[in-house]
Amino acid sequence: MKAAIVGVSGAVGQEFLRILAERDFPCDELVLFGSERSAGREYGFRGKTIKVQLLRHGDDFKGIDVAFVSAGGGTSKEFEKDITRHGTVMIDNSSAFRMDDDVPLVVPEVNGADALDAPRGVIANPNCSTIQMVVALQAIEQLSHIRRVRVATYQASSGAGAAAMAELEEQTREVMAGRSATVNKFAHQLAFNVIPHIDVFTDNGYTKEELKMHFETRKIMHSDVAVSATCVRVPVMRAHSESVWVETERPLTPAQVREAFEAFGGITVQDAPADKIYPMPLFIADTDDVYVGRIRADIADPCGMTFWCVADQIRKGAALNAVQIAEYLTARGKL
Repeated sequence: MKAAIVGVSGAVGQEFLRILAERDFPCDELVLFGSERSAGREYGFRGKTIKVQLLRHGDDFKGIDVAFVSAGGGTSKEFEKDITRHGTVMIDNSSAFRMDDDVPLVVPEVNGADALDAPRGVIANPNCSTIQMVVALQAIEQLSHIRRVRVATYQASSGAGAAAMAELEEQTREVMAGRSATVNKFAHQLAFNVIPHIDVFTDNGYTKEELKMHFETRKIMHSDVAVSATCVRVPVMRAHSESVWVETERPLTPAQVREAFEAFGGITVQDAPADKIYPMPLFIADTDDVYVGRIRADIADPCGMTFWCVADQIRKGAALNAVQIAEYLTARGKL
């Protein structure tokens, strides 16, 4: 198998390199593509040095079986035909194609089979905050249909990219030194603050990030579930957290939900609050699972359940999920 990474110099592109090596992904050759700024750089992979090629229009993807693309929505749209023209499967990490009817939106633990029907040769990776939530929701959905979800996210600075992480570090140094914080990547100072604003606001008062969680969840789960989200940026370097309220068709007990989580692949339960054990981003960065805890009945709703979940949004929320899609296809002889 021959694989490619498009956008290898970014945070997710670098994670692709690590995950493909860690999971011993069965590719015999790896090709790296980047912008003019990245072309010519060299990266190590399985003991070899690979030079980044310039992403350009043409036939450079001929012979490549799968391309992991994380270079922004504009680049994905511009180069879709170049990437897929000769049969390459494009697994795209941007929001460019997620809601297109002829592009499957896939989280393997939830709807892996959707990846088998990709008429354009494009499979979309969902939004990072959606991915971790639907993994947890699917475990509950198997017990009783979920009618409504209300979720508040607490999203790390790295969700806005490597430059955002650097800005948080710099702001922290500036504030601690008594200086004004430099603000470029965020709407306001993030250090020692939280910002209830991710992506742009729409006419209904929700941001695009919040609406993604509504529409993507319905598409992935093939469900009529209604999702209302408030997405907040917090001064954390890596790993997103979410507080989730779920309303099911019939009442469930915390014990039933905990057992469902424990039996579901890709979920780790950390739920012993009396012993101060619950998921926290500080300890979950660089891990693969979705971690859940604080599982309890919603005292405001007889059919309600609430829980807390945390996942590394660069791994499970981006690069790992894409690689798992490719592994799913490989296991079924589709790559």
